[in-house]
Amino acid sequence: MFGFGKQKEALLDIEILFENDDVVVINKPEGVMVHPDGHHEGATVVDWFLEKYPDAKGVGEPQKNNKGEELERSGVVHRLDTDTSGVLILAKTQEAFEHLKSQFHDRQAKKEYRAFVYGPVREKWGTINKAIGRSPKDFRKRLATQGAKGTLRDAVTDWECIGQGRFEDQDFSYMKLKPKTGRTHQIRVHLRAIERPVVGDTLYAEHMMEQSNNLGLDRMALHAHTLEIMLPDGEMQRFIAPLPACFEEAAERLAEEI
Repeated sequence: MFGFGKQKEALLDIEILFENDDVVVINKPEGVMVHPDGHHEGATVVDWFLEKYPDAKGVGEPQKNNKGEELERSGVVHRLDTDTSGVLILAKTQEAFEHLKSQFHDRQAKKEYRAFVYGPVREKWGTINKAIGRSPKDFRKRLATQGAKGTLRDAVTDWECIGQGRFEDQDFSYMKLKPKTGRTHQIRVHLRAIERPVVGDTLYAEHMMEQSNNLGLDRMALHAHTLEIMLPDGEMQRFIAPLPACFEEAAERLAEEI
């Protein structure tokens, strides 16, 4: 059984990777939402952020959910999906927010993810260049194949296969992924589009999870490993969120079976 819910106490242990007067960079735990969405209960990264930095309340841009309710997004410049762990940068001041926002908007921020996927990958590296729209069947999903509805937005993901093998007679691959754009669920949608969805992805790989050993993992196997970005003081920095222990163990399982 995959359990993605986290107790509020988990937020008290959020790891800070870097901090100065402008920003704080954290290693977001999997299973924790970045900000409230008006639909789900539970503490969020923003709750933790405001408890630690109350003067940052209101930093950012107002945003409402589909009910017209204003969301508490203080400090949020970019997001990670709830079940994705890894490096996340938050702005302490409005000036820092505007600077970081422009870095992401102009595609100057460079991100690298790690993921385990179902099945073998035949090539060593490649690029997925598929526009992303909405799924006509499930409002929660995005789609990068024929049939997507709404506005199709360009989306590009470079990838490299850094390991593959078998575990209990099933094939898996270990991927390094560098999204060039920042669409909702981009990596998950792109990997689903090439029929190599992320292990443990309850939204895009449910059909595979039910019949797989899931590489012995009990979470979605997607981690934001590095972020390279220019800070408001003009210094280029590269932040690294250490790989979860379960990722290291999964990589060892594949290596042992080769």
